[in-house]
Amino acid sequence: MLELAARLRTLPRTELEAALATREFDASGIRDLFDLAEVLLAPDSLDHVISRLDRPRLAALAATATLTADHTGTTVEAVAGELARLGGSAELVAAAPQLVGRLADSLILVADGQRVHLPVAVASRLAVRMERDIPGAAELAAPAPPVLVGVDDVDRSLLDRRAAEAAYATVAATAELLAAVGNQPARELAKGGLTLPDSKRLSEACGIDLEALPRLFHRADEAGLVLRDGAYWLESDIGADWAQLGSADRWQRLAEQWLARIPPSLRELVARRSESISATDLRDDVRWLYPAGGKWLDDSLDRLVDDAEALGLAVAGEPVESGRLVLTGDVQRAAALLAAHFPAQVAKVYVQHDLTIVSPGPLEPALDARLRGFADVEGRDLASTYRVSAASVNRGLAAGESAETILEFLGELSLTGIPQPVAYLVGEAARRFGSVRVASADEADLPARTVVRSDDDQLIGTLAVDQTLNAVGLRQVGPHRLLSRFAPDVVFWALADARYPVAAEDHEGTIVRLRRHHLAQSPTPPPAGDPVAALLDKLLAKHDDDATDEVAWLARQLEAAARAKETLTVTVRMPGGATADYLLAPASVANGRLRARDRKADIERTLPLSAIAAVAPAPSGV
Repeated sequence: MLELAARLRTLPRTELEAALATREFDASGIRDLFDLAEVLLAPDSLDHVISRLDRPRLAALAATATLTADHTGTTVEAVAGELARLGGSAELVAAAPQLVGRLADSLILVADGQRVHLPVAVASRLAVRMERDIPGAAELAAPAPPVLVGVDDVDRSLLDRRAAEAAYATVAATAELLAAVGNQPARELAKGGLTLPDSKRLSEACGIDLEALPRLFHRADEAGLVLRDGAYWLESDIGADWAQLGSADRWQRLAEQWLARIPPSLRELVARRSESISATDLRDDVRWLYPAGGKWLDDSLDRLVDDAEALGLAVAGEPVESGRLVLTGDVQRAAALLAAHFPAQVAKVYVQHDLTIVSPGPLEPALDARLRGFADVEGRDLASTYRVSAASVNRGLAAGESAETILEFLGELSLTGIPQPVAYLVGEAARRFGSVRVASADEADLPARTVVRSDDDQLIGTLAVDQTLNAVGLRQVGPHRLLSRFAPDVVFWALADARYPVAAEDHEGTIVRLRRHHLAQSPTPPPAGDPVAALLDKLLAKHDDDATDEVAWLARQLEAAARAKETLTVTVRMPGGATADYLLAPASVANGRLRARDRKADIERTLPLSAIAAVAPAPSGV
């Protein structure tokens, strides 16, 4: 630990920040660089970093451990020689300096020029892992097995088309998911996951199997398209904007989120494999390259492969060109590559006498969104079908449309004009719209919150006895009035769902537009604080006073040696300016004095800290 703490102290801040960014540790109890070194050498922290080492770095680490079994240091040249002795390839042997440097950059070992030292804690933890789940040094250094051979008879254009089909299907299903959640929020169970009725509703709307819904929903969540508000999932403002984009731009957003979730350590490998189809399975290939990976690697692979298949970045488990482009950061070019095989969007439809509207291809998003406002989706595929009904037109009227705007829009959209049955239905729905009005109750009606009125006393009577409206507790208080204790918007949508020609109004009787469900506003994240930078600010601030810092540093080295029962070479200033070295086993540090056992003289010595010029690990074998 002393070597690592000393290394932490000498590293420039920028290098120290970069090194700590590669490690995982709990910073809560760290007071100084000794605490930091101790935390970095803790088993959990070491397991985290060892599990993320690729095979070449593991081989170099295992070779270093072999050379420093007696806890002495070694050299980079010796590590290269050991890799060669273990049967490593010429490329691996030549890469030894870079591999040692990368290990030092992650604070796994200490390298000073050509000298290399492996902390005892790292060697011990590596030994435990090699007994349990990591191959031996010779196997780590061995070249890759010769099964990674190319397969030449693959039609790349066929793979591109299959990838595009999967990508488009995912984009279309995600769009339907947002539309369904926007129309009716989905409830989250207390134990996690959506309720079964909502899951069935959403999977039916998306045209996918119930088992496939969680992954589709999770991707939408990770992309910020849906947000949870209390117990319910709503379409987000980001999702509403996404729904107005074209298919290629929609896909690009999903692909960017996928890329952000892939560990950098896997990107290079997947990108390399996408250059040629391999006869081996990607999962086996990745596990060979990261033999210590374990659960984090399996979880990452599952998500990488499953989502890559859904987004058209891989076919049958193998990356394709679009996947390689995304992994190299060229998401826009990947989108263009896939979009070349997407079905073309259309801006015209066929309005038919049976009140259906047929789109011969994917309707442009803005047109589709407006059409859904007053027509229900009956069939969703490359050719979609919508149906106009009195209830759907009433929904559009309540949202601010009028008979004139609906017919004008259909006229611009239709390739076949507007059939007479459609025009009649729209006109009749508009004529009846508002025959039932919902408004906030007056103070005289308290404790009721909502009043429902109509000039048609028979219609009022029907509402009063309609069993489907029992949930809102309508109570008749006159031939033209009903009261409810529920809020006006709750009563309004209950009447709309029951297909009554209802309109909302204010106290002056003016019809007002209601939005059924608000969009969830994506939270603005606070400025991201860098925990590593904050930690270093705290630790390095203690070193402003050089004299005080040197005394504190010396004391911490001696305390750490006392806890670890280590023997040190202690250099002591003698009268006259000379120095002398003692082999001491520190016992305690208190009141500015060191109490220690002199290993050579076998006596106890007490020294003032001010007399100690330097300390260093004892020679090997002591």
